[in-house]
Amino acid sequence: MTALPTGTDQAGPGNQNRGSSGVLALLAAGQFVMTLDSSVMNVSIQSVANDLNTTVTGIQTAITLYTLVMAAMMITGGKIGALVGRRRSFGIGLVVYGTGSFVTAIAPNLTVLILGWSLLEGLGAALIMPAIVALVAGNVTKEGRPAAYGMIAAAGAVAVAAGPLIGGAVTTFASWRWVFLGEVVVVGIILFFLRTVSDTPPEERKAFDGVGAVLSVAGLSMTVYGVLKSGTWGWVHPKGDTPSIAGVSLTFWLMLGGLLVIGALLEWESRRERLGREPLFAPSMFSNRQMSGGLVMFGLQFFIQSGVFFTIPLFLSVVLGLNALQTGLRLLPLSIALLASALAVPRLWPRSSPRRVVRIGLASMLAGTVVLVGGMSPGAGAEVVLVPMALIGLGIGALASQLGAVTVSAFPDSMSAEVGGLQNTATNLGASLGTALVGSVLIATLTTTFLTGIQGNSAIPSDTTSHASVTLESGIPFVSDAALTEQLAKTTLTPEAQAAVVSENEAARLTGLRSALALVAVVAVVALFLARLLPTTPVAGTPEELARKDDPPAVDDQSDIDDVNAME
Repeated sequence: MTALPTGTDQAGPGNQNRGSSGVLALLAAGQFVMTLDSSVMNVSIQSVANDLNTTVTGIQTAITLYTLVMAAMMITGGKIGALVGRRRSFGIGLVVYGTGSFVTAIAPNLTVLILGWSLLEGLGAALIMPAIVALVAGNVTKEGRPAAYGMIAAAGAVAVAAGPLIGGAVTTFASWRWVFLGEVVVVGIILFFLRTVSDTPPEERKAFDGVGAVLSVAGLSMTVYGVLKSGTWGWVHPKGDTPSIAGVSLTFWLMLGGLLVIGALLEWESRRERLGREPLFAPSMFSNRQMSGGLVMFGLQFFIQSGVFFTIPLFLSVVLGLNALQTGLRLLPLSIALLASALAVPRLWPRSSPRRVVRIGLASMLAGTVVLVGGMSPGAGAEVVLVPMALIGLGIGALASQLGAVTVSAFPDSMSAEVGGLQNTATNLGASLGTALVGSVLIATLTTTFLTGIQGNSAIPSDTTSHASVTLESGIPFVSDAALTEQLAKTTLTPEAQAAVVSENEAARLTGLRSALALVAVVAVVALFLARLLPTTPVAGTPEELARKDDPPAVDDQSDIDDVNAME
């Protein structure tokens, strides 16, 4: 769920759709569909993996790439909307997204799933989400925008809350593919009524920062993909026959290269801003402590959120063997608590300190995560997740009630589009890193624990142990006891040896899950300390003292201009 900014005052005098509930319903439907994809598939990970003949790690890759594409392209998508018009950008994004949903629905394998879901849907969302912010501003008067953006945010909250139940029910009684076919229908309805939405005029056409766009996509993609593959490739020392350069894992080189490219991006954008040229984003915005603090907390919130949404469904569906609907029902306390907290905090404590509310929310998320780590033990039932899910949901809702206002109020209305783009980038980057890093820790711990276990188990023949050490060193799939038993039945192992392997796998799975959630808890502790970046006084409206000067900065170095012109 992404809180949305209040937008610029773009609704012109002749705007006939100002405050129209029909227009807001269309935009809210778009927000609902965009947010739904981030939660609807988590309860169906095992079902999708089985249907596509792939592994949990493969589905983890698809989930991570979906949020990564959005994170990498969100700022660029917002700039495209500013140049071609927000309604046109919204429509193009819907077509791309709908195409991706259809491709996903008919995907025969993981490659096609990644093409449809991760790439096409991610690109479509990167055009749609920034456009929603401006289109609300273009169709609603300034006085009515708080309620309008509340409706849009509520649509996102409902999607987060309903996603696990929708995905679980459809997967259990039909197929996960129908979720994406349903998205195609919703997208078609929005496109049909799109003409009723008043457009916002395109901004003055300026030279598009193509260099910055390439650098941002390359830097973010390399860094996150390196984290994603760390569990199977290794951080520094390569595992088995995995890719390496000069004897060092490709993970290290990808992350190093990605960070260097991101550094180059910041330098490039700073130079363009210094020269008065249109940057992809203004690095000077990060010097605003309130803005940077809000973005950091957004990223950490979605890191924690995505880590929980990735691990808990695996525990319920793979370890405990629940079907998708049963898994979704076990996540219901989180959904209910999230909605209740997000709505109650601003209503009951409208003048509360954002820092205090966020810290209370993070403490609740930390408590829920710690209880989960302790509760995941051999013989544990599905009921162990109920209270922790409620605590985590309360925390997420508390953060959601504050962080959007924190970032938006850091700058005047005229900069809301830029703030919204950075905010969406931070949330999706946090989500992709959360899924990638938590998943890699899960798989790496599982692999190491499993190999250590079978090597020390006398019931397992030594030749089997040696073979497993070679074939599984690059990563063991996260599989259920039933699936592993079925695979072992095809081998020549004795029933005793098969039972020993299953037992070691069961123990390794729980160790991997606990280690992954322990990482989530550590991130929550770090977030508690970093919450000091947030303001202590309520943030409402747009402070005039934070308005930035419209005059372009002075140019001190003619060589800087020449360098930029040469790059363009």
